[in-house]
Amino acid sequence: QAQLVASGGGLVQAGGSLRLSCVAFGTTFGLNTMGWYRQAPGKQRELVAFISRSGSTNYADYVKGRFTISRDNAKNTVYLQMNSLKPEDTAVYYCNKLPFGNWGQGTQVTVSS
Repeated sequence: QAQLVASGGGLVQAGGSLRLSCVAFGTTFGLNTMGWYRQAPGKQRELVAFISRSGSTNYADYVKGRFTISRDNAKNTVYLQMNSLKPEDTAVYYCNKLPFGNWGQGTQVTVSS
Protein backbone atom coordinates (compact mmCIF):
# COMPACT_ATOMS: atom_id res chain seq x y z
CA GLN A 1 0.00 0.00 0.00
CA ALA A 2 1.33 3.43 -0.93
CA GLN A 3 2.57 5.67 1.84
CA LEU A 4 3.27 9.37 1.41
CA VAL A 5 5.32 11.28 3.96
CA ALA A 6 5.64 15.05 3.66
CA SER A 7 8.17 17.14 5.56
CA GLY A 8 9.85 20.53 5.58
CA GLY A 9 7.08 22.69 6.95
CA GLY A 10 7.48 25.18 9.75
CA LEU A 11 6.89 28.70 10.94
CA VAL A 12 8.17 31.49 8.71
CA GLN A 13 7.62 35.22 8.40
CA ALA A 14 5.80 36.68 5.43
CA GLY A 15 8.18 36.98 2.50
CA GLY A 16 10.19 33.98 3.61
CA SER A 17 10.80 30.63 1.95
CA LEU A 18 10.36 26.95 2.69
CA ARG A 19 11.12 23.78 0.76
CA LEU A 20 8.78 20.86 1.22
CA SER A 21 9.65 17.27 0.41
CA CYS A 22 7.43 14.24 0.05
CA VAL A 23 8.67 10.68 -0.21
CA ALA A 24 6.42 7.99 -1.67
CA PHE A 25 6.78 4.42 -0.49
CA GLY A 26 5.25 1.33 -2.04
CA THR A 27 3.99 2.98 -5.20
CA THR A 28 4.97 3.25 -8.84
CA PHE A 29 5.95 6.85 -8.23
CA GLY A 30 7.62 7.41 -11.58
CA LEU A 31 4.44 6.55 -13.48
CA ASN A 32 2.22 9.05 -11.67
CA THR A 33 1.50 12.71 -12.02
CA MET A 34 2.20 14.05 -8.54
CA GLY A 35 0.70 17.05 -6.85
CA TRP A 36 0.94 19.21 -3.77
CA TYR A 37 -2.33 19.97 -2.03
CA ARG A 38 -3.09 22.12 0.97
CA GLN A 39 -5.86 22.48 3.49
CA ALA A 40 -6.32 25.58 5.59
CA PRO A 41 -8.45 25.54 8.75
CA GLY A 42 -12.14 25.51 7.89
CA LYS A 43 -11.48 25.18 4.17
CA GLN A 44 -11.52 22.37 1.65
CA ARG A 45 -8.35 20.74 0.49
CA GLU A 46 -7.11 22.30 -2.75
CA LEU A 47 -4.58 21.43 -5.41
CA VAL A 48 -1.68 23.85 -5.42
CA ALA A 49 0.61 22.45 -8.13
CA PHE A 50 1.25 19.26 -10.03
CA ILE A 51 3.99 17.74 -12.14
CA SER A 52 3.67 15.02 -14.75
CA ARG A 53 5.97 12.03 -14.93
CA SER A 54 7.80 13.82 -17.79
CA GLY A 55 8.24 17.00 -15.76
CA SER A 56 5.51 19.25 -17.10
CA THR A 57 4.18 21.52 -14.37
CA ASN A 58 1.00 23.39 -13.58
CA TYR A 59 0.17 25.84 -10.79
CA ALA A 60 -2.83 27.39 -9.17
CA ASP A 61 -3.02 31.07 -10.05
CA TYR A 62 -2.45 32.18 -6.47
CA VAL A 63 1.01 30.52 -6.30
CA LYS A 64 2.28 31.15 -9.83
CA GLY A 65 5.64 32.84 -9.79
CA ARG A 66 6.17 32.02 -6.10
CA PHE A 67 6.09 28.20 -5.87
CA THR A 68 8.04 25.66 -7.89
CA ILE A 69 7.27 21.96 -7.99
CA SER A 70 9.90 19.41 -8.98
CA ARG A 71 10.51 15.70 -8.67
CA ASP A 72 13.29 13.15 -8.44
CA ASN A 73 11.99 9.83 -9.72
CA ALA A 74 15.11 8.00 -8.60
CA LYS A 75 14.34 9.04 -5.02
CA ASN A 76 10.54 8.70 -5.26
CA THR A 77 10.40 12.28 -4.04
CA VAL A 78 8.47 15.38 -5.03
CA TYR A 79 9.43 18.86 -3.84
CA LEU A 80 7.73 22.22 -3.44
CA GLN A 81 9.91 25.30 -3.23
CA MET A 82 7.83 28.10 -1.75
CA ASN A 83 9.10 31.67 -1.95
CA SER A 84 7.53 35.01 -1.06
CA LEU A 85 5.23 33.28 1.37
CA LYS A 86 2.07 35.03 2.50
CA PRO A 87 -0.08 34.52 5.62
CA GLU A 88 -2.80 33.08 3.38
CA ASP A 89 -0.43 30.24 2.46
CA THR A 90 -0.82 28.92 6.00
CA ALA A 91 -2.14 25.36 5.76
CA VAL A 92 -1.27 21.71 6.09
CA TYR A 93 0.44 20.63 2.88
CA TYR A 94 0.12 17.12 1.46
CA CYS A 95 1.41 15.38 -1.60
CA ASN A 96 -0.57 12.84 -3.57
CA LYS A 97 -0.94 11.54 -7.08
CA LEU A 98 -3.54 12.77 -9.54
CA PRO A 99 -6.24 11.66 -9.23
CA PHE A 100 -5.56 11.41 -5.54
CA GLY A 101 -5.47 8.19 -3.59
CA ASN A 102 -5.14 7.58 0.13
CA TRP A 103 -3.79 10.58 2.02
CA GLY A 104 -0.58 10.39 3.93
CA GLN A 105 1.10 12.56 6.50
CA GLY A 106 1.02 16.27 5.77
CA THR A 107 3.31 19.03 6.96
CA GLN A 108 2.19 22.25 8.63
CA VAL A 109 3.20 25.56 7.08
CA THR A 110 2.52 28.67 9.12
CA VAL A 111 3.28 32.12 7.75
CA SER A 112 3.21 35.01 10.20
CA SER A 113 2.51 38.58 9.14
